Amino acid sequence: MTTTDTHGTPHSGSAAQHHVSLAETATAHNYQPLPVVLASGEGAWVTDVDGRRYLDCLAGYSALNFGHAHPRLTAAAQEQLSRLTLTSRAFHNDRLGPFCRDLAELAGMDLVLPMNTGAEAVETAIKVARKWGYERKGVAPDRATVIVADGNFHGRTTTIVSFSSDPVARDGFGPFTPGFRSVPYGDSAALEAAVDENTVAVLLEPIQGEAGVLIPPPGYLQAVRDVCTRENVLFIADEIQSGLGRTGTTFACDADGVIPDVYVLGKALGGGIVPVSAVVSRHDVLDVIRPGSHGSTFGGNPLAAAVGHAVVELLRSGEYQARATALGERLRGRLDGLIGRGAVAVRSRGLWAGIDLDPALMTGREACMRLLDRGVLAKDTHGSTIRLAPPLTIEADQLDWMCDQLSDVLTQEGN
Repeated sequence: MTTTDTHGTPHSGSAAQHHVSLAETATAHNYQPLPVVLASGEGAWVTDVDGRRYLDCLAGYSALNFGHAHPRLTAAAQEQLSRLTLTSRAFHNDRLGPFCRDLAELAGMDLVLPMNTGAEAVETAIKVARKWGYERKGVAPDRATVIVADGNFHGRTTTIVSFSSDPVARDGFGPFTPGFRSVPYGDSAALEAAVDENTVAVLLEPIQGEAGVLIPPPGYLQAVRDVCTRENVLFIADEIQSGLGRTGTTFACDADGVIPDVYVLGKALGGGIVPVSAVVSRHDVLDVIRPGSHGSTFGGNPLAAAVGHAVVELLRSGEYQARATALGERLRGRLDGLIGRGAVAVRSRGLWAGIDLDPALMTGREACMRLLDRGVLAKDTHGSTIRLAPPLTIEADQLDWMCDQLSDVLTQEGN
């Protein structure tokens, strides 16, 4: 796979430079995007405003698991756009019930509480856990605690950054919300020691994405499940990035044979078209939510439900999970070959990888800029780590071409 386009930083007077300058002037600087301005996309490829093509190997942090403009997803959205887009939950609509029924079935659960963004879903799960703790477990009022893991990323709302260990996300946003205990990720003994009579939930990412695709040690998720069962504590799995086929199974927990009490889903659930998130669980958990206790004007809107339902239909066949498994093995083989050749460590599961670069060679940001010059879009995190999460629709030759570009960046341009 080759590309004949020329890539690089937008030059003065280009369409890209115009859009970058406008965004820098009119937009709050809560992101530091790479200097590329995208205008269209299809499958694993995107095209910028100057006509240059790039292989998208971030896929919207897994929001684009099915690629750009997937025909079944865009058809579902277009058909629904012409019919009905919003009712609010004050009324029923004909798309919500089928979506929730089939998503619950996909997850092996009973009920779905639909929301919009991932952070909203996490906030919802926290509220549900607290209410469950007071009504079902008998925790004293206002004493409920939730155990979380160091290095977590669950969003950036005030409550969520209260238990973040990332100073960039946390500093300057206090006072913080109480009721959380953080323990080392992957340490089941520390987690068990943190449980007490007021613990209502353990909230974890089965694989920590923002931290650099950190995969816990074997047996960790099962140990968490065992502790939660023994201590009557809800196990909440934040599968917003790791779920819906990304890791080669429908949910990342599946690889360990673990079923949590609550799934928190988002990103890919909206097909890269609209924000769709959900909390999925059993009756005994979600029945604590009653009319008026929680809600969202846009949560469960007909457009979101139509797209989300189409996503569930794509996953029911297992095709995309199988693609992520097979191509993930191919990706891991290529990336392992870079260890000692610019990379010091590689972690991957399915089509999701974190690569730690030799910090003496270049930063993750520098590597992503050099990949950009070669027509590959990737994202750095925590200094010298880059993340790869191409769409599950990527072809094998495209995946190989991406790895060729990364290899060249590390072994030629970095020296």
